[in-house]
Amino acid sequence: MDDVEAMAALRDPVRRRLYEYVSAQDHEVGRNEAAEAVGVQRTLAAHHLDRLAEAGLLETTSRRLSGRSGPGAGRPAKLYRRAAGERTVSLPPRDYRTAAELLAEAAEESGLDEPLHRAARSRGRQLAERAGPVGDLEAARALLAARGYEPVVEETPGGAVLRMRNCPFHALSEEFPPLVCGMNLALLEGLFENAPGLAPRMDPRPGWCCTVLGASKNNER
Repeated sequence: MDDVEAMAALRDPVRRRLYEYVSAQDHEVGRNEAAEAVGVQRTLAAHHLDRLAEAGLLETTSRRLSGRSGPGAGRPAKLYRRAAGERTVSLPPRDYRTAAELLAEAAEESGLDEPLHRAARSRGRQLAERAGPVGDLEAARALLAARGYEPVVEETPGGAVLRMRNCPFHALSEEFPPLVCGMNLALLEGLFENAPGLAPRMDPRPGWCCTVLGASKNNER
């Protein structure tokens, strides 16, 4: 199924709510949970979830939710999670990804990390000016969510941090990790430069963005 057909699968409002719910979770979602979350019958939820899987927007797996095995353990449940693949639609067709890959390759080969970081910090400051003041972690969460980072609050021994489930630059970061992750950190440094007590830092975790946002050192900028 091509990208246009896959995106068209979201035109149904129930299907779209199911997709948004599954995508927002940090665990695989069963049919009962999804149906309850969006307020529809389980059979209807199952139909739409399977359509989303057929469109390549969700991935599926099966396991027994009871944790038991053998006779009497029950049938495995079908579980859903957001598909890892990206979908884009551009009319007329454009190929910005190839341009980005070429620029990243040239920057990496030419050792242009620092100029890129300066440009990223500058862009972060510009975005911060448009967004307005960020006074606390909740305001920072809203700003990051608007930028596509899908932040979630995580409690750590050092206090609450925002860990980001999505990297807006994922495809490039897979090919050029030091360059792109450094750019991302610099962008967030500029974005939160004037946010009191908050600072981004590198804290990579498989399947997550390479940065987190938490308390700055000594709560000072």
